[in-house]
Amino acid sequence: MADEHDPTAGEGEQSSGHGTPAGEGAPTGEGAPAPGERDQRLAELEQLSTRELHDRAVRRAERHLDVKFFWSLLRLIPAAQAASGDEGEADYDIQSSKGLIYDALHSGDGRLGEALRPLFIDYLRKHPDA
Repeated sequence: MADEHDPTAGEGEQSSGHGTPAGEGAPTGEGAPAPGERDQRLAELEQLSTRELHDRAVRRAERHLDVKFFWSLLRLIPAAQAASGDEGEADYDIQSSKGLIYDALHSGDGRLGEALRPLFIDYLRKHPDA
């Protein structure tokens, strides 16, 4: 079963840049928003700055003690750092969990934040209370 917060789930699928990866939709089932509402929510989230996406996602995860989100974030930070051109930081973080925790709290900054935008958007689409 794929990790609901892992934008790398479904590798080989195309991403739309700043949107969520293909195959990563909003929740379905009872209480889930209708498709039109999901599209509107996505459009609203796309308009937010990366810093705002990060802050909302982290605040929501903190309030709900959403360890799964934080774990997804921590797992993706080294790859996002490498993709954003900071391979030295990625190497360090692989070795240091302390670095990862710090990075999670500041993961909305600069190129790193931009690389993690899809994760923030996906998480906030699934949790409209954020």
